[in-house]
Amino acid sequence: MEIWINPACSKCRGALSLLDAEGADYTVRRYLEDVPSGDEIRAVLDRLGLEPWDITRTQEAVAKELGLKDWPREAGARERWITALSEHPKLIQRPIITADDGSAVVGRTDEAVQEALSRSAR
Repeated sequence: MEIWINPACSKCRGALSLLDAEGADYTVRRYLEDVPSGDEIRAVLDRLGLEPWDITRTQEAVAKELGLKDWPREAGARERWITALSEHPKLIQRPIITADDGSAVVGRTDEAVQEALSRSAR
């Protein structure tokens, strides 16, 4: 299991605390420093079953600078969104937990973290 975090994020710290309390075996990826490639973002989106705009933090200053709220949310614009996420990783919703069964969740709630735990070996 891997968890993409921003250490400054309270939701990320909460998810890590829950994983630790459950004795989970996981790897931390500080995605602002170890920026995911477009291919890695595509793979996580596939695992999540989501589109890039679904995991974009649209209230970030850079999102406003880019005008993301006005970008089309359709298949033809998917690569543009993925490029924005890889070039501006602060836009990626967090934490993202990839489970051992090939799925992933956005672990913003205890329930979502528990879901990832239930799909992974401990």
